[in-house]
Amino acid sequence: MLKKYYPYEYAKSVFTIDYKKLYDKGYRGVIFDIDNTLVHHGDNSNAAVDNLFVHIHNCGLKTVLLSNNDTERIERFIKNIDTKYICDADKPDTKGFYRAVEVLGISKDKAVYIGDQIFTDIVGANNSGIHNILVEYIKEENETKIGIKRNLEKIILRFYKLRKKYQNRIGDIYKEEVG
Repeated sequence: MLKKYYPYEYAKSVFTIDYKKLYDKGYRGVIFDIDNTLVHHGDNSNAAVDNLFVHIHNCGLKTVLLSNNDTERIERFIKNIDTKYICDADKPDTKGFYRAVEVLGISKDKAVYIGDQIFTDIVGANNSGIHNILVEYIKEENETKIGIKRNLEKIILRFYKLRKKYQNRIGDIYKEEVG
């Protein structure tokens, strides 16, 4: 019953994912959400995110942003990033996910979606048959208020963590920890 809410992988952030490993596993494109996935909601990109996209492209992966935001927001965000985008995606509707794969010019089994919300990102990717990675959402240091959906996500993640067969379905995709 909850399977459509379960991500294939769960990562701390977009920076803990080893994109070379994704490429080596046969993926050729990454579809990203923006707000609270790459930057805090409404923020512009920053040097770390800009460099991440350069790194991802150097690994041989194509990228596209899939966002419910409008064109103005996305164009402001990608000022220093060379990537395509789809705005007003109406996630979790599958049309945007299928369009993203089409924009990448790959089949959906060669794409991975990365986002921070279960009810829009993960449900949409799962309903589209696209492998996905849920990342912990970015929040401000002093931010304490979270919405009802975030509390429901916490409950779903508790069940997810109990269901081992739904975890690590992509496999080893994380950066090696340097200790």
